[in-house]
Amino acid sequence: MTNTSQQYDKIVTICRDLFSKKAKDYGTAWRILRLPSLTDQIFIKAQRIRSLQENEVRKIEEDETSEFIGIINYCVMALIQIEKGIANQPDLSADEAIQLYDEKIALTKQLMEDKNHDYGEAWRDMRVSSLTDLILQKLLRVKQIENNQGKTIVSEGIDANYQDMINYSVFALIHLGKAD
Repeated sequence: MTNTSQQYDKIVTICRDLFSKKAKDYGTAWRILRLPSLTDQIFIKAQRIRSLQENEVRKIEEDETSEFIGIINYCVMALIQIEKGIANQPDLSADEAIQLYDEKIALTKQLMEDKNHDYGEAWRDMRVSSLTDLILQKLLRVKQIENNQGKTIVSEGIDANYQDMINYSVFALIHLGKAD
């Protein structure tokens, strides 16, 4: 039996490494982004993945991997923004951002483990295209919640949707063999 926790950690290590390198290159300029801007960035990446899955011809020789990694990292940024609020200037050091990254991933992984227990690793029988569609559905939900000024009547909040998108992206990357 495959160890989901270890595979999850391998994927997160790849994503965290890129996040860390970009934080050193660019600082934390993303701290000025409002949640709808982050949601739109994630939406662009998810749409590109779907396009790659549906189109036979590719004009840019990149596969889905970099886009799923981008979704994970943008979702972590969004979770940090929810906690810290939007800044007018970059206000975190790279080390502080990475510490927050680790905290958000730890909470998201725990959510995955809880759901994985209850669902019996059903995601292992899913197609990457279905995971992509679920991410797009979550994005449409987030956009609707944002349009409702963050208020929901019976639904989970924006943060839970970002966490689900992280977990779906990790699952997709595991399916694509990136945890081997």
